[in-house]
Amino acid sequence: MRIIYNVTINIDDSVHKEWLIWIKEHIPKVLATGKFESAKLTKILVEEELGGQSYSIQYTSYSREALNAYYKENAEALRSDGLKKFANKMLAFRTELEIIDEYKVNFN
Repeated sequence: MRIIYNVTINIDDSVHKEWLIWIKEHIPKVLATGKFESAKLTKILVEEELGGQSYSIQYTSYSREALNAYYKENAEALRSDGLKKFANKMLAFRTELEIIDEYKVNFN
């Protein structure tokens, strides 16, 4: 069973540019744990009542076991880096999505 570990983040406009540089360095560190096969950084296009900018980072895990190992071995250290750097300028929440099926357009 493959799971998408989704991190949704709202970042204050005052640190948005700095955060965007940081997250593009952070994502490869998460992938380097070996627990995920890929990641997507997406901007949420709905305007937030909170203000700021919102993003979703979707990490596709190899398995439930790999995701559990990430939580146990890596998550705390990797999360604390962002919390220290952006503290009260960033709001994050996490969800898990089970991949049931995947469909792609095939023009052949």
